[in-house]
Amino acid sequence: MSETGKTRRSGKELALDRKILEKIGAFHLSGKAEKLAEKILHDAEIQALQEYANTVSILRLKYNDHGPVHVRTVAHNALIMMDLLRAAGVQTSLETEEMGGFEDSLSAVFCGALFHDLGMSVGRQDHELHSAYLACPLLDRVLKDVYAPDYQRITAIRSLALEAIAGHMGNRSIYSLEAGIVQVADGCDMKKGRARIPLAIAGGPRVGDIHQYSANSIEELSIGPGKEKPISIRVDMSSEVGLFQVEEVLLNKIAAGTAKSYIELYAVLNGGKPKRYL
Repeated sequence: MSETGKTRRSGKELALDRKILEKIGAFHLSGKAEKLAEKILHDAEIQALQEYANTVSILRLKYNDHGPVHVRTVAHNALIMMDLLRAAGVQTSLETEEMGGFEDSLSAVFCGALFHDLGMSVGRQDHELHSAYLACPLLDRVLKDVYAPDYQRITAIRSLALEAIAGHMGNRSIYSLEAGIVQVADGCDMKKGRARIPLAIAGGPRVGDIHQYSANSIEELSIGPGKEKPISIRVDMSSEVGLFQVEEVLLNKIAAGTAKSYIELYAVLNGGKPKRYL
């Protein structure tokens, strides 16, 4: 952090910001979702919370990245999946219920992704609930800037975002497709880079650090159109320990959520034959 109290943003964060805004712009919507994303990505208070969440996660708890890069990666994953669902003609919960359009769902998914780990600034236990109450005033502020005086729309987007935040761990019931997409997008951030800093601090994986061991074996994760379903997720790994990330983290999140029927999941060990889970 600089002397003025402003955080120095990494090149990876800035690159993800560009990818996110390009992805939202490519939907060719009204511009509200893009304006909302720009506000959130450049908000100093939100950035500070994300940075501190990462400090607590990595330095205090010796856990994986839960900061600005992680939440931006989750947001980008979610946008890719929303694009694939739209291309397949799948309607979001807001569309099905006639309470909003696709762009409103996109805004809710983006907000849920960017705010889902703010609670790591408090601690790991119940961090999803801490994230929800920390996100409330932030959501009110940024949504009013973009959507006021349409308070019915603000209410719907905020409610979906909070459902996604509170339910992203897969241990609470969720009911909207939007929340399910955030849940899966979070589970998809498992590449070795996410464990790089805690591993470097620890001098390498230690006995019992299964999250770091397993994440360090994930070489690539790709999201694209499926053969039978709208979304295909493929995880390439260099070691069988990576199956922990697939079977105990990602698969559980998909199975516990609302997006399961739209997803194919594959794991590939050392370039071998893909193993299909869903």
